[in-house]
Amino acid sequence: MAKPKYRRVIVKLSGEALSGPEKFGIHQQTIDRFAADLVAAHSLGIALGVVVGGGNVLRGAQIAENGLSRPTADAMGMLATVMNALVMETAIERAGSSARTMSALTMPQVCETYERARALRHLEDGRIIVFAGGTGNPYFTTDTTAVLRAAEMECDVVMKATDVDGVYTADPKRDPKATRFSHLDHQEALDRRLKIMDATAFALAQENRMPIIVFSIREQGAIKNVLCGKGHFTTIG
Repeated sequence: MAKPKYRRVIVKLSGEALSGPEKFGIHQQTIDRFAADLVAAHSLGIALGVVVGGGNVLRGAQIAENGLSRPTADAMGMLATVMNALVMETAIERAGSSARTMSALTMPQVCETYERARALRHLEDGRIIVFAGGTGNPYFTTDTTAVLRAAEMECDVVMKATDVDGVYTADPKRDPKATRFSHLDHQEALDRRLKIMDATAFALAQENRMPIIVFSIREQGAIKNVLCGKGHFTTIG
């Protein structure tokens, strides 16, 4: 196995990915597979953080459309990410690595409150951090959270896990002629209005010169392979 290209990494996992083949909720077999992949990547000697979404439980932006205020709806969505983070923390520990959930929302009876200095110490002590609660503020996605935490943790890259192995000229599921980009810069991603991440996340990544790797999480060992430069993916930045 080749040596990893990065020393400190944030992996972004969507809430929808955690539901596996189901449309809603937590699919334990899928989470255990993701945890095993994270532990395998961590074994390469990298410092690793994970940002989880909450869409498998609740999406704040969607329920806000039904009349609930957006700040309240987003707060509910952030709580959903905490539930997912606790499940992921347990799965990572079970897979063989020490893990710690840190939430941007203060709930000391449940998990640690996010503090940058303490999070950096966790990474230095070899723990995988599962970041929960989004940024702690409404109107910001967990994609933006991933880039923000990567900048705060002095990471080398954000790895965005998706259902496809990179960014394509068109939807590869609908257009058989679609081709995958090997590389794009941040401005191209903004200009193309890519739906892989929101514009705020891309703009923050551009400002902090933070590369984003878009890859497929469907294959076992995908995180470790991408870290070593193997497989298919798109680098943005």
